[in-house]
Amino acid sequence: MSVLCDLTAAGIIEHDKNNDVLWTWAYPSITSEQREFLISKSCLGSDNPLPVNFLYGQWKETWFYISIIKIEDDNTVLSQLTQFAMVLLCKDFNPEKYSVLCQLFGRQYQQTGSAAAMLERYLSVLTRGTCNSDENGKFSVNDYGAKEAYAKSQIKEIIQVFGVETILIYTAMLLKKRIAVYLPPHSLNSLLDYTRSIPAFAWHRQNWNIVHSYVQLTEEEIENLQAHSHYVAGFTEAAIEGREDLYDIFVNVPNSQIIIASHAKESMSMGKLHKDIALLMVGKADDENLSDIDVIKEVATKTHELLNNLKSLATVDEETGKPSLTLEALKERKMPPATENFLFSLAASEGFIKL
Repeated sequence: MSVLCDLTAAGIIEHDKNNDVLWTWAYPSITSEQREFLISKSCLGSDNPLPVNFLYGQWKETWFYISIIKIEDDNTVLSQLTQFAMVLLCKDFNPEKYSVLCQLFGRQYQQTGSAAAMLERYLSVLTRGTCNSDENGKFSVNDYGAKEAYAKSQIKEIIQVFGVETILIYTAMLLKKRIAVYLPPHSLNSLLDYTRSIPAFAWHRQNWNIVHSYVQLTEEEIENLQAHSHYVAGFTEAAIEGREDLYDIFVNVPNSQIIIASHAKESMSMGKLHKDIALLMVGKADDENLSDIDVIKEVATKTHELLNNLKSLATVDEETGKPSLTLEALKERKMPPATENFLFSLAASEGFIKL
């Protein structure tokens, strides 16, 4: 079977009027561990329901997308339910694509209550890349590119909220640090927006697999997060601030405050180079004529200049053909210590340092 989509599985979790929560359909398979985790994430039957209708995140190298659909009509085939969750497991980050697909699948299930109808739509997307229905809408994977998903950023708002302190986020991204972002539970939608926006500060890497948009302080989720050396992780529990073992910088959005963990202060020391970049970002974010995409491009251009300067100080490794930089080469430039430390760490993050 030729696969044209990054879908790996789909499932339905139902919440009935007796307050029971159960899986009623999954294809091709969802493990018992995944089911337990996704039921917990959906908050169906919980005293604290999700403040959003659509949620996404990562769990053990797999992206999950959950759409919560309420049943408000007692005259439907699903009249025994109060709500259900449409769940998709995928290989790629693309919230817009899978939000639309969740809605389309969800409407189909509301109308038919049929797992067979769901399977037909799922296989159509998987093998043809499309799912067309006069009643429920049309979908094509070709309408949703990865770069468009990456570019859907609120980078201007982030810079405006934190001002020159945004340089800490930029530096942490370039040096592949661990970033924890906090917003209270009722602002979960904003948390999703913030965590997906931050990787745009290192646009040249095109890596959104570092995003863990909504992490709860449970043992299993912390263990999953700690399996990664760097990330952007979102939290709605204020207790995260006291967990310095989980971050190098802590972004407290309600307080417009960024805290550097005690163990990361030396590697995150700032110099004139950082100040210049910070002022550039603030100036671009305050320019009403520039869009978020424009600001991303401006920051990416500055990063490109930084990397080109590093490459100019490096020699070409004969074995790999890649730039190879030594600390001695940087010291010859007699830079301020903070700048020297930052550039050497950046070179290491970009693979310019030969181990």
